[in-house]
Amino acid sequence: MRLALFDLDGTLVDRRAAFADAIAELVHDHAYGPEIEGWLRAELADTADRGDFERLRDTFQVGESAEHLWRVYVDRMASAVHCRPVVLDSLARLKDAGWSVGVATNGASDIQRAKVRATGLADLIDGIAASGDIDVRKPDARLFELAAARCGTQLTPGDWMTGDNPESDIAGGAAAGLRTIWVRGRDWPEGLAVPHHTADDVVDAVDYLLANSTL
Repeated sequence: MRLALFDLDGTLVDRRAAFADAIAELVHDHAYGPEIEGWLRAELADTADRGDFERLRDTFQVGESAEHLWRVYVDRMASAVHCRPVVLDSLARLKDAGWSVGVATNGASDIQRAKVRATGLADLIDGIAASGDIDVRKPDARLFELAAARCGTQLTPGDWMTGDNPESDIAGGAAAGLRTIWVRGRDWPEGLAVPHHTADDVVDAVDYLLANSTL
C-alpha cells in the first residue's frame, strides 16, 4: 500500500483564518484589552502550546489559569477551523484508490488532534503524528517515521510528503527519503533543493498522486 503524508496547518486546513477567529473570541469572552490581544496575535501566530499561556499570565497577571486558557483556546480553534469539502473528497478518492493517508504536523498533540476531529479529517486518515507527541519537530525525520508507524507501516521508497513549508515539509520529507509535493504559498528559499512536484493546492497535489501512482 502506498503512503501519502500531509502537513496539517496551511495544507489541509487554513490555520490563519481559524487563528484570527479563535483569538477574537477568547479576548471577547475574557474581556481582555488590546494589549493582551496584540500579544496573543504576535506570540501565537505560528504555533501555540500550554506554555504560551503561562507566559501570558507572567506578563499580564491575568486571573485565569494557564490550563483554563489553553483549553479555551483549543476549543475555539477546533470550532473555527475548517477543511474544505473538496479537500475531504480528494482524500476520500485517495483512500479509495488504495493509499494509506497520514498527517505529520508540528504542534501540540491535543490541539492538532482537536482540529483533525472537528474538520472530519479523522474519518479519512489512518494515523497522525504531532510534534508534541515526542517533542520532535519537522524537519526531523523521526516525526515522518512516527506518522508512518501510526498508519501501520514504515517509510519506503515511493512514499510521499505534501506540505506548504519548504524547510520542514519539503526538505524534511526529502531527507527522510520521501518524494515531496510543495503546495505554493510561501516564498521558496534560495539554495533549497526543489521538490518532486509543485501544486497550487492540496487538491491538485492529490490529483497528481492519483495520476502518477506508479512513480
